[in-house]
Amino acid sequence: MAGYKDPTFEDRAALAQKAREKALKKLANKPRVDDETVAKRKAAQEAREAEAAEKSAAKRAAREQAKAEKLAADKAAAEAAAVPEPTEEELKAARDAKYAARKARKKR
Repeated sequence: MAGYKDPTFEDRAALAQKAREKALKKLANKPRVDDETVAKRKAAQEAREAEAAEKSAAKRAAREQAKAEKLAADKAAAEAAAVPEPTEEELKAARDAKYAARKARKKR
């Protein structure tokens, strides 16, 4: 029975060279792409990129619009919820009412 023989460096280099030549031959036999096909592919890619950029810009504009609307709504809500500062006369009237209520409770 014959034993296994490890391939030498020269054997491995020869195999690699044959594989390289086979790959180059296969690549050389591949049909070439004509300029018209390349132009069509390039135009299609540019159209896809333009569509994606347009969609992205539309999304960005919608986000900005929503943000502006929310900010305006928050500002309007804050203005509506704002309680004006009471005047001196109103403060005095409130104090007097508390005092009168306290006096009325004590008299009972």
